[in-house]
Amino acid sequence: MSTSTSTVSATSAAPKKGGGRRTLSLPVILLIVAGALALVSLVRLISGADDITSVGQVAGALELAIPIGLAGLGGLWAERAGVVNIGLEGMMILGTWFGAWAGFQWGPWAGVLFGILGGCLGGLLHAVVTVTFGVNHIVSGVAINILAVGATRYLSNFAFDGVDGGSSKQSPRIDSITEITIPGLSDWMQDLQARHWFLVSDIAGVVGGLVTNLSLLTVVALLLIPGTWWVLWRTAFGLRLRSCGENPVAAESLGVNVYKYKYIAVTVSGGLAGLAGAFLAIVATGIYQEGQTGGRGYIGLAAMIFGNWMPGGMALGAGLFGFTDSLKLRGGAENVHAMLLLLAILLVLVVAWQLYKKKYVSAVISAAVSALLFAWYGLTDQVPSQFVDAAPYVTTLLVLALSAQRLRMPKADGMPYRKGQGK
Repeated sequence: MSTSTSTVSATSAAPKKGGGRRTLSLPVILLIVAGALALVSLVRLISGADDITSVGQVAGALELAIPIGLAGLGGLWAERAGVVNIGLEGMMILGTWFGAWAGFQWGPWAGVLFGILGGCLGGLLHAVVTVTFGVNHIVSGVAINILAVGATRYLSNFAFDGVDGGSSKQSPRIDSITEITIPGLSDWMQDLQARHWFLVSDIAGVVGGLVTNLSLLTVVALLLIPGTWWVLWRTAFGLRLRSCGENPVAAESLGVNVYKYKYIAVTVSGGLAGLAGAFLAIVATGIYQEGQTGGRGYIGLAAMIFGNWMPGGMALGAGLFGFTDSLKLRGGAENVHAMLLLLAILLVLVVAWQLYKKKYVSAVISAAVSALLFAWYGLTDQVPSQFVDAAPYVTTLLVLALSAQRLRMPKADGMPYRKGQGK
């Protein structure tokens, strides 16, 4: 009887404890996306920043969001099994280097495969250090990040230095992966978007960005999000893996090989981070450059936390960062200035929610910040260039701060485990 009780606490009860209100189901995600799109459309009409939902803007946001989303998926796999993976950044770096090296030698799809293998190598190392030897997960992850930087810099001296188009800090140009466009639909969406109608043109911009010059690797990456959800939440394998992150002692008592599932999860985590790195090198830039990950592994972790350790919520977080980053790259000061108005309106909605919840102090603070943003928007025509550069990171911090109330991490995440410790 006690074993059955432990089983329930490790599997069924743990997800329910967070409550339905804390889980971003598909209808909720679609509702959030629709509401956000309507709000952005309103801001576009008021500010005149018509590029914020253009086909090019959406396509650019998607390309910037994919590496973050893949890294976030990698973090989700590891942490659902109870292993914190701060080393995602280093595994991405390994993915960029191995992806570029193999892509230059044998073509882009070989580069994708080797990028995944490079990330898996980093994940396997993290699993050995943390699961087998019990080293602190944070320490191991930071060490992998440092090791990846040094290893790729050393290897570049032999692989790329002296090669035509390459150097010790970058690879030669890599052949691109096939891109797909739906001609009739793409042209129609671009025409609709150019009319700048409320909501209709914004929807057309989103759809157009998804059917214009879309890399096949982007399609694969997008399919991995529902694929991860299905594997982890709809299969016996996923149930056992998640039980290792909730209550590994109870899982062990039922015959689950906790070590095996942790190894699998962290290796897959590294492979997804490696795929994110390969995407950066092969699709996003077409070249390997030292330092090109730019902290996206850490941002992927932030997206995963924002999404409450769920694939759908993580995808929303990655999309948010990709969108703000694309605004910075495409429109600069004008687009980010329009986002001041968007943020001010969002804070008004936050104030209303906090008043409904009778959180009066938080409501007053949010109202004050909203008033300042309205004043900033109304009294200026653009924002300083420094703020433009910092906008994606500021947005990430704000979203994490506002969503912190509903977060629930796996119970045994980051906790040391030894076989037989429950006896």
